[in-house]
Amino acid sequence: MNVGSLNALIAVCLIYVIFLFGVAFAAERAAMRGKGGLLKLPLVYTLSLSVYCTAWTFYGAVGYAARSGLEYLTIYIGPSLVLFGWWWGLRKMVRIGRSQRITSIADMISSRYGKSNILAVGVTVLAVIGTTPYIALQLQSVTTSFAVFSGAPESPGTLTATALWVAAGLAVFTILFGTRNLDANERHYGVVMAIAVEAIVKLFALLAVGVFVVWGIADGPSDILNRIDNSKIANWEIQGGRWAGLIFLSAAAILCLPRMFQVMVVENENEDHLRTASWAFPAYLMIMSLFVVPIAVVGLDLLPAGANPDLFVLTLPLATGNEGLAMLSFLGGFSSATSMVIVAAIALSTMVSNHIVMPIWLSTSDGNGATISGDVRGVVLMSRRISIVVVLLLGYIYYRVSGGGTALASIGLISFTAVAQFLPVLVGGIFWRGATRLGAIAGLTVGFVLWAYCLFLPSFGPDVVLSSNLLEYGLFGFSWLRPQALFGITGLDPLIHTVFWSISLNTLAFFLVSLLSFPEPLERLQGAQFVNIFEHSSRTPTWSGGVAKSEELMVMAQRILGAREAQVLFAREAERQGLSGVLPEPNAAFLQVLERELSGSVGAATAHAMVSQIVGGASVSVQDLMAVANETAQIMEYSSQLEVKSDELERTARQLRRANEKLLQVSEQKDDFLSQVSHELRTPMTSVRAFSEILRDSEKLSEEDKRRYSGIIYNEAVRLTRLLDDLLDLNVLENGRVSLHTQEAVLKEVLDHAIETALSGSEAKLKVERSKSALILIETDLDRLGQVFINVIRNAQKYCEAESPKLSIVITEDVEQVLVDFIDNGTGIPHEAQEMIFDKFARMNPQKAGGAGLGLAICREIMQRLGGDIAYLPGQGGTAFRVTVPHRMRMAAQ
Repeated sequence: MNVGSLNALIAVCLIYVIFLFGVAFAAERAAMRGKGGLLKLPLVYTLSLSVYCTAWTFYGAVGYAARSGLEYLTIYIGPSLVLFGWWWGLRKMVRIGRSQRITSIADMISSRYGKSNILAVGVTVLAVIGTTPYIALQLQSVTTSFAVFSGAPESPGTLTATALWVAAGLAVFTILFGTRNLDANERHYGVVMAIAVEAIVKLFALLAVGVFVVWGIADGPSDILNRIDNSKIANWEIQGGRWAGLIFLSAAAILCLPRMFQVMVVENENEDHLRTASWAFPAYLMIMSLFVVPIAVVGLDLLPAGANPDLFVLTLPLATGNEGLAMLSFLGGFSSATSMVIVAAIALSTMVSNHIVMPIWLSTSDGNGATISGDVRGVVLMSRRISIVVVLLLGYIYYRVSGGGTALASIGLISFTAVAQFLPVLVGGIFWRGATRLGAIAGLTVGFVLWAYCLFLPSFGPDVVLSSNLLEYGLFGFSWLRPQALFGITGLDPLIHTVFWSISLNTLAFFLVSLLSFPEPLERLQGAQFVNIFEHSSRTPTWSGGVAKSEELMVMAQRILGAREAQVLFAREAERQGLSGVLPEPNAAFLQVLERELSGSVGAATAHAMVSQIVGGASVSVQDLMAVANETAQIMEYSSQLEVKSDELERTARQLRRANEKLLQVSEQKDDFLSQVSHELRTPMTSVRAFSEILRDSEKLSEEDKRRYSGIIYNEAVRLTRLLDDLLDLNVLENGRVSLHTQEAVLKEVLDHAIETALSGSEAKLKVERSKSALILIETDLDRLGQVFINVIRNAQKYCEAESPKLSIVITEDVEQVLVDFIDNGTGIPHEAQEMIFDKFARMNPQKAGGAGLGLAICREIMQRLGGDIAYLPGQGGTAFRVTVPHRMRMAAQ
């Protein structure tokens, strides 16, 4: 190939990458604006599953067919059987993922087994070890195809330099569109859409090459059939055991590969999309495999002996001078490799960040990492970005160290076998409530050791990692411990040998240890959640939140979710609890919501640990323990049902007790009110009567005594009138018969009048300070608003117990309303009394108040009629009330 064609290839690759960047960026922007309807189509979800079809599938399927006949079909049959015949099981996994805020396959397994981070670390390490060589395979496919396309000598220096540039470019793309959102449950719309586009490109490229081979090189389907009959492919015999093993392996891979779990479960927008994917994805695989055998047969006939069959898809167009088709084929292989690497890097970086980096960070923060250490959000994002770079760097290092030898040629199935070790604990965990954490650890450990000993380490060749003596005579000289002939069984294909023993002993260890061990309460509770997810999707473990502080939880949430997101979450939960502030009560229900939200960012195990740092730990009630009791015993199941009924009765009893307590409080308040009113009425009436009788019967009173007694009668009458006015005023307001007189005025004037009226004639020296931003025009009933201000100021004058009482009036304004905060420097109102202060007849200090407890109740009624509100502000140091005044009154009497 000439230099011009090589430059054209480089230019096309750059344009293609820029195009993918544009697709991803447009998809992200559309999702942010809420216009991503296209992104939520079942077809896009189905195409994203094509990340299963890597360069090993695009290029390697043809080479597989050239070497082993129709055996290549096994890598398509397994996933098709899972999608078509087990979509209901996939739906269960997706439902669990959405309910538990699962971020990766490691998170799924660790969450099922009591949110064990030790288990998550093990799964993460195994996933990295099993996937990193596969990433190296993708880098090799891109660099080798580039060298073949360019016609340049395949020198090691050139190939490694190309691989390094490819890895760097993929790292940049993945970081830009894989770590924009901290919450891993926020869909990576940009990446998913880019993968869907790449799925179309690689399918179109493979079909174009196939059509060209069948009708451009051969003389149509009949000629192809004749070539197959005369080819060595026709002589390959189907080995039933190997076919069954490879179908099982590919079926396990579609469930357990980190990249497949990412697109199938984490990126799933709607579980109903699985219905479409159950037939559409097998159809996609069928079309991908349609021309594999024709391309392999024509390649064997046309190309020189010794030509690499893995590259027939690329070398056939080049050999016939069709450079345009060769360039399209190169883009198809490039799409296959890059989509796999990008999704795998996202999945692995999330696992490494959540289950390795964050636990280490927590352990080095002296137990206070959740509240006072550095910005957790920044730590998580940075760790994910660094993890992406490290994962791709490991793939590049593995590629360079291996030199593209035999290890890379077979690494596809080796990686499949590695991740297949997750299958027993994954499937067993979602269908068997008796599975335990110790059983999962035992199974994974046995499976991982056997995979490494029997397949992974020997794949490097003799005397590279394992000595030739060990390979031939076994560990410690025991022939039954030979890596590829365990227990003296010989004659099996090394791959099938490893799959059989690793999966069998993995499952056996998992099952036996689970039977012999007893799970912790949280494990049992999570087991019930997972197994019965469709019946109990909303049930979650309970927390004992007695020692938690909302302020500490807010600080932790802000550091992980971000300030705005955390404040919205806390305000929403406070409103749900019926509180007027921004901090909810740290009860069990709120802690469950908080842990679930944090799980989307740092994983379930880490989120559980961080909440535990502050709260002190989760608790499981007797009812919960009974709910997860061993279902194999019929008597325990019956007991569990009785326990549920008992729990319902207990909840009903608690509700009745709360209602009864409320009625008792109301009754006590009413009795207090009647007693206070009778006292308040009797005292002035007694004084009026007594002094009236004195004035009437005494004829020797001086003028001074007459004036004094008349003044007493007058003051007591005023006191009596004020009480009656309050009662009548409250009644009018509650019944909606009040008439409001709207006027315009400056807020400063209303406040000045209220302050002067409230403090006039008072002996107490209350110092009033206010902000200078009171020159605000309002339109409302000025008399009623002034009545509210006067009442609040008089309350501060009466109740503020500071040595030098002071009242601060702080005014803030937004577009629709004005907030007037009255904050004194006293001791404040006790937490348990804050909910009662606006109730009728409620008085915090009856001896000092001297009133009937109607003032704040009247204030609330007035502000509601004016379209505003009055509320108590906790946490201000002293007693604080906020009066919300609309610029224009929006509400009138009804």
